[in-house]
Amino acid sequence: MADRLKAVLETVRSRLVQPGATRIGLALAVGIILLDQLSKWWVLNTLRLSPEGCLDFQLAGEMERAVMPNTCRHIEISGVFDLTMVWNKGVSFGFLGADTLIGRVLLVAFSLVVAGFLAAGLFGYGPLKTERKLQALAFGMIIGGAIGNVVDRILFGAVVDFLNFSGLMFPWVFNIADVAINVGVGLIILDMLLDMKPKAPTNS
Repeated sequence: MADRLKAVLETVRSRLVQPGATRIGLALAVGIILLDQLSKWWVLNTLRLSPEGCLDFQLAGEMERAVMPNTCRHIEISGVFDLTMVWNKGVSFGFLGADTLIGRVLLVAFSLVVAGFLAAGLFGYGPLKTERKLQALAFGMIIGGAIGNVVDRILFGAVVDFLNFSGLMFPWVFNIADVAINVGVGLIILDMLLDMKPKAPTNS
């Protein structure tokens, strides 16, 4: 057991030290987490889009909302893009809403499990081993986005969403972490399609 653990730690160390897919994916994940959290801090503390009462209003049920003031703010930027404060109880773009503590805990656990599997894949372990740089980019984006939203859910019980492109007929309000997760999924699909292409025969 000790030898196995030592071998795993040595593999992790070597992949962190050497340039390659692992470092690319991890660096991208860390960068997304920082950018996502900085943007949310700016929205909450500089623009103050969520003054007192906003979080309580958006976490309340429909009956409670009927007698509560909605203090959440909205800043119009252009005809296609605005900043709109939305506390999201679900996952990316509001799907799978969790209205109870147990639901929120399950979403946090699910996000961490997904991030853990993808991180293991970056280091060459588990069923999701990365073999190509495009995979590493995809994994890094999904890890960063998932953890960025997990931080919100732990701190506030909901995720900070504020990017509003409803002027382009896009109905969801979202954040940088959501963008990273969805772009990462798109890159995984693209990588699978590229890997399915028949390889050109080589001249022997």
